[in-house]
Amino acid sequence: MAVTSKRGLAEVLERFEKELLAEWVNEQKQALTHRTTLKEEQLRQQAAEFFAVLLQGVRGGNLSDLERAEWEDARQVLASVSRSRALQGFGPAQTAQFVLSLKQPIFNRLRQELGSDPQTFADEVWTSTVLLDRLALYTTEVFQKGRDEVISRQQQEMLELSTPVVKLWDGILALPLIGTLDSQRTQVVMETLLEAVVNTGATIAIIDITGVPAVDTRVAQHLLKTVAAARLMGADCIISGIRPQIAQTIVHLGVALPDVITKANLADAFQVALARLGLQVSPTAVRA
Repeated sequence: MAVTSKRGLAEVLERFEKELLAEWVNEQKQALTHRTTLKEEQLRQQAAEFFAVLLQGVRGGNLSDLERAEWEDARQVLASVSRSRALQGFGPAQTAQFVLSLKQPIFNRLRQELGSDPQTFADEVWTSTVLLDRLALYTTEVFQKGRDEVISRQQQEMLELSTPVVKLWDGILALPLIGTLDSQRTQVVMETLLEAVVNTGATIAIIDITGVPAVDTRVAQHLLKTVAAARLMGADCIISGIRPQIAQTIVHLGVALPDVITKANLADAFQVALARLGLQVSPTAVRA
């Protein structure tokens, strides 16, 4: 019995669900590389879940507006698949292939059922093609958002790892900075330093910029904000790592560092910090 032209796609999905699912899974297995961590059981489960909600959406009759309520479940399933594949290291093309690989099985069944009616066959193929293309584009959009979230989270973790606060002595902290300072990183630096000041009760913090490649007006302003925030928490700051090039740049830029002690290296800054606490380092007697 041939399907009717009015409900061609829906009837094909309903009548040949098992066959289409089997062919679709095989298409996906061939498309995936051997390096993927996706197990076949997981692949079959994702395919079955999406096929069910795809059929639900097609039955709704509106195949052009994926924002309608009947496509809500399909969007949720695709969002879940896209995010999981982003975490598993898939690329956007591989993620979109999850939907696009269903084209061939559907085309084969439509040709089998409607091949004797070229016009109806062409209409149904076009309808299914446009629908699957839109769904594939949706997976790509969600995938990109998921990948951006992963990258953003990794960047945040790297920022936190790149701003360690070291306790040099009771009451003395050191914050070695490496790399370029921008607004986002300055915020992390400030929060990390202030949290350490509160937790340790330190009264002196050494901000070492030896690893900062260049200092411009913006970087200098970021440093001053950090110093001001630390002072509000009861800790004075010493900036170390002022190389000749950086000193010249700060002078040329006309950036003022009022009441901020600066030193050429961390050792000199540490010595100043000890002196401000009434401490000093002296050599011990050498035993004979």
